[in-house]
Amino acid sequence: MSTALRASLFIALQKLLPARFLARLVYAATRSRTVWFKNLLIRGFLRLYAVDVAEAAAPVPAGYESFNAFFTRALKPAARPLATDPAAILSPADGIIQQIGDIDEDRILQVKGMDYRLGELLGSEADGVAAYRNGSFITIYLAPSDYHRVHMPLAGRVTGMSYVAGELWSVNASTAARVPRLFARNERVICHCLAPWGPFAVVLVGALNVGSVSTVWAGEVLPRRGGSTHWDYPGTGSSIELGRGELLGQFNMGSTVIVLLPPGVARWQAGLQAGAPVRMGQMLGQRLAPPP
Repeated sequence: MSTALRASLFIALQKLLPARFLARLVYAATRSRTVWFKNLLIRGFLRLYAVDVAEAAAPVPAGYESFNAFFTRALKPAARPLATDPAAILSPADGIIQQIGDIDEDRILQVKGMDYRLGELLGSEADGVAAYRNGSFITIYLAPSDYHRVHMPLAGRVTGMSYVAGELWSVNASTAARVPRLFARNERVICHCLAPWGPFAVVLVGALNVGSVSTVWAGEVLPRRGGSTHWDYPGTGSSIELGRGELLGQFNMGSTVIVLLPPGVARWQAGLQAGAPVRMGQMLGQRLAPPP
């Protein structure tokens, strides 16, 4: 069977699958604390995927109370050193770059010949669209074997968080190449941040079998009933200041992170392109001096 045919069949299967029901099953199974069952899940996962267990902060599988605790594991100190350049834009996660570049007016590239709009991604928040029009973006896909915590690419204050209701398509490369507006269709959590030089956003996109997304200040945001929701953090009594490289949140099962930057702020590293592997803390580019 050809790769293209397998991909087409996978897309067709996703249209038939009861995605919400499957997400609930995965959510329950991955949080089971029954020792033999969680160990069975972890060992089976390790047979399927090349996970570097030597990096894990606790012994595998004994050091984890559930499969989800293992999946969202912390790493040993210094396993992910941060780029030393104070102007570095850091990779927020381990993964593969799906796309990197400039936002064309309000359009973000998904794959060659396919894009989606800022307003769709941000849930039609007009202020956000204006801030990032003609700005820069990077989309990073986290494979199952990757480290699944998400960190701050730059230092800043979290000013708000939005949950945008949506679908639960897989976010792997073959699906991204065949499902239009994928990242604007899936449910997602948008972290709105503010630095002295301006705003930036970190978008955590949900996916097939992703039962939950968490942030360090709000805890578990997904799963969530009802429609889209927004939380404001005005600063007085609720200031959420996070340094570059600090933990922002985690995927409880894997997905995609998108970083949005305003125009005139980012200069991406030469040679970074779609398909390149990255690690959390790696320098993706430099933050430029803000325009006068």
